Amino acid sequence: MKQAIKYLPLLFFLILTITLFQFLDKKDDGQLPSALLDKQFPSFYLPKLESEELVSQKDFIKSPYLLNVWATWCIACRVEHPFLMFLKEKSEIAIYGLNYKEIGKLEKDGKEVAMELLKEIGSPYEFSVFDEEGKLAMDLGVYGAPETFLVDKEGVIRIRHVGVLSPEVWKEKFEKVLRELND
Repeated sequence: MKQAIKYLPLLFFLILTITLFQFLDKKDDGQLPSALLDKQFPSFYLPKLESEELVSQKDFIKSPYLLNVWATWCIACRVEHPFLMFLKEKSEIAIYGLNYKEIGKLEKDGKEVAMELLKEIGSPYEFSVFDEEGKLAMDLGVYGAPETFLVDKEGVIRIRHVGVLSPEVWKEKFEKVLRELND
């Protein structure tokens, strides 16, 4: 029995190592597991970034739309911004924003800073939700910004993309599903 106990740390280390390698071997394609995929968009009641008007998921239009999670401190959000502006101009899909404030992040990133940034670089959003306490972001399982969700007309989340939304990602992941949703 003492011999078996002596090998427990080695066994634990081997299991941990195998698990780690399996995790690292996964292809990073911007997809993280989401318990909400093919589920209803979470209920919320939050203010718009642009005003004090409170909105809920019911205020999103009744056709497929994108919800883009963004933040002023997010460099990758600035990288994807031109493509979001392109989508706003050239496609018929509505884009809503979720201004994400990372919980515990020491910064002076409030409503005013976010509104000033959108005023400066242009807003691709119909409107942006201000999630000061991060509740909606937590309900969505947001890991950070940017993240983009494709939601169908029934309010069901169809795609979750973590990272920059680029033309390549759009073509590879979103176009086909969006066509199917619009048929």
